[in-house]
Amino acid sequence: MTINWNGVYPALTTKFTEKGDLDYNMMEINIKAQLDAGIDGIIFAGSLGESSTLNHQDRIELLKAGLDMVDGKIPILLNIAEGSTKDAIALAQAAQDNGAHGLMVLPPMMYKATDAEVTEFFMTVARNTDLPILIYNNPVDYKIEVTLDMFDQLLKLDNIQAVKESTRDLSNITRQINRFGDRLKILCGVDTLALESFLMGADGWVAGLVCAFPAETVAIYRLAREGRLEEAREIYRWFMPILELDIDPQLVQNIKLAEKMCGIGTEHVRAPRFPLSGAKRQEVINILNEGLKSRPDLTKLNLQVAG
Repeated sequence: MTINWNGVYPALTTKFTEKGDLDYNMMEINIKAQLDAGIDGIIFAGSLGESSTLNHQDRIELLKAGLDMVDGKIPILLNIAEGSTKDAIALAQAAQDNGAHGLMVLPPMMYKATDAEVTEFFMTVARNTDLPILIYNNPVDYKIEVTLDMFDQLLKLDNIQAVKESTRDLSNITRQINRFGDRLKILCGVDTLALESFLMGADGWVAGLVCAFPAETVAIYRLAREGRLEEAREIYRWFMPILELDIDPQLVQNIKLAEKMCGIGTEHVRAPRFPLSGAKRQEVINILNEGLKSRPDLTKLNLQVAG
């Protein structure tokens, strides 16, 4: 299945039971909501998917279950977040062998590598798989920036095709387009900068709050693509207090609480995380209740089906 890198790609939370096992029943409920909303692809086992608590077997089980649930409707990507090049290659090859359509790859974890080391890491992984690759560029959280000069080298490999742009610097989108044109597809990786990113030319959105609000997320993207900016802004302004839950240290717990309140998830997380509690939990509940009370009516929008 070809990935065109356009549209909304949820970075799905990983659904767990109360005991911490993978919860396939709730996973299916959430994926159905995503498909019904018209998402364009899914990314499993990312940071929002509690990647640090998942072993390789967990990731492959998620991938196989997701492929069954999606049944060929959209592409499935698996996230690669490893501390060693050897482990990253092993997981990339296992993902390919088990039917993944693409990969999202983070820089080396737990070591602040040099630009040369990061570039070689990405290129070595890419050389050891045929799958198309989305590079995750998030210097705010991972302290490593994939620069334009690094992309000059990376894009020599045909299967390195896209970037999840999370630098928080909107002007970086223009720099990337000026330098690489259509050769590098750009997906916004920060929920609170999504509409602005589309206006600057981003092709898609690796989204977080889509896990709880798939229809609204897809609507913003499609309205922007159709040039219906006032309608997009209206939904985006309603969404913003909720989207800000994605740029919080406890974004996983925030979004899982949102999924629970929307009926398509639970609050169960894996240790060392705890579910939200006390004043923090109530604060998030208040934000979500306010949003749910004024949730926009999307039925009148007559949006295009294609992303």
